[in-house]
Amino acid sequence: MEIVDANYILRYLLKDNVQQYQKASKIFETQLIFIPGEIIAEVIYVLQKVYQIPNEIIFSALTWLIEYPNVSTHEKPTISLSLKLLSLNNLDYADNLLLAYNIINGAKVHTFDKKLLNALKQKYEL
Repeated sequence: MEIVDANYILRYLLKDNVQQYQKASKIFETQLIFIPGEIIAEVIYVLQKVYQIPNEIIFSALTWLIEYPNVSTHEKPTISLSLKLLSLNNLDYADNLLLAYNIINGAKVHTFDKKLLNALKQKYEL
């Protein structure tokens, strides 16, 4: 198993540097890869803040990537749901991750964040 950092993922998704894309592509398409959840958060942050990619496209791209049969991450269902929620609401990824834990595991979330509190009260059709 191998681990990739945010830059490898970004080059693979964005294809904005041919040489780096080719190296990343070879790894993603031939190796068993583990992506830590923290790296997914960093990728989302960069795609949102630096590249201004809409959340719906981020959801599609990262869902596609983590569903590769050779790609693993801890708590894939929770991360997948948090990505879907990212495309459905205006919360940031960290809040959507907390929301996903609440939906999947019934975890009680303690927060002072009004937007997150409102989201926790909603019923999502997923």
